[in-house]
Amino acid sequence: MESQVDNSQRGLILAVEDGADNLELIIQVLELIGFPFITATDGRTAIAMAHQQQPDLILLDIVLPDISGLEVAQCLKQDSRTAKIPIIAVTGMVSKEQKERCLSAGCDDFVAKPYDIEFLETVIKSYVS
Repeated sequence: MESQVDNSQRGLILAVEDGADNLELIIQVLELIGFPFITATDGRTAIAMAHQQQPDLILLDIVLPDISGLEVAQCLKQDSRTAKIPIIAVTGMVSKEQKERCLSAGCDDFVAKPYDIEFLETVIKSYVS
């Protein structure tokens, strides 16, 4: 499931999540707070969409079916076209070590699943105003 929107809209968010239930929840949150969004369910698609659409923020699941979210973050941060896009890791792996690995890979922030919807909204708004 990949949504397309006009990339001239500001506040565009790329949500990368392979779990249908988690993706639906993120979509509901984004619709509720009124941000335009696109979605990807795997890492390679996420990288391509980030290059094509230039989102203002990426919500990135770490466990993906093809390449890991850590690899996606590294790839995007090493590319001058996408290096400045903030990436928020959204993952169920919540250990201190995992958080450090996410930040070392290039993620700008970390939200643990299951997340509080109001907290997720606050984090999103802190990066996309």
